Amino acid sequence: MNIFRLAGDVTHLLSFVVLILRLYGYRSASGISLKTQEMFLLVFVTRYLDLFTNFVSVYNTTMKLLYIGFSGFIVYLIRYQEPWKSTNDKSHDTFQHVQFAIAPCFLLACFVNEGYTPLEILWAFSIYLEALAILPQLIVLQRHGEVENLTGNYVFMLGAYRALYIANWIYRAKTEQHYHTHLITIISGVVQTALYVDFFYHYAVSKMLGKKIELPGT
Repeated sequence: MNIFRLAGDVTHLLSFVVLILRLYGYRSASGISLKTQEMFLLVFVTRYLDLFTNFVSVYNTTMKLLYIGFSGFIVYLIRYQEPWKSTNDKSHDTFQHVQFAIAPCFLLACFVNEGYTPLEILWAFSIYLEALAILPQLIVLQRHGEVENLTGNYVFMLGAYRALYIANWIYRAKTEQHYHTHLITIISGVVQTALYVDFFYHYAVSKMLGKKIELPGT
């Protein structure tokens, strides 16, 4: 455990908390992409199947269960519970995630993975899919134009978590002699972080000027 890994985990958990507070505070799912949340849930379920086969530590197991639990709860609220179900703006959340994210990532994972076993294929799939999972959310925000404070903080924390994890990988590669760097993880992490760059810029400008976040429309 190092400071970058710990900060990344804390930031990731806080992003869930912020999103849940936003959903309950506004009593609305407007501006939140259900498709992004469903992809994140699929990411965590497929990545953490080793919960049943590989115990690392209590901390590791707890974090995995929290990620799955928080993601599942958010999807449940937006898909099945009122008032979030009826305020889910399907007209903005139109990214074809099955055709352009889930299916291509699974196909890529079948050919490019670490061990060509079912668990390794699903692990690789989760890495590829996480890199693209934020796309529907960014599209929804762009179509709304103006971003609510808590929603903006949520997306910023997701991007910060991934950036901190990249720093964690670099730190471990330099300080741990036997640390195995997964190339597909690094490439996917860089791609995922790059998707946030435009949002980070507008987020930083809005905070400096004390204004709401405004994104250029489609």
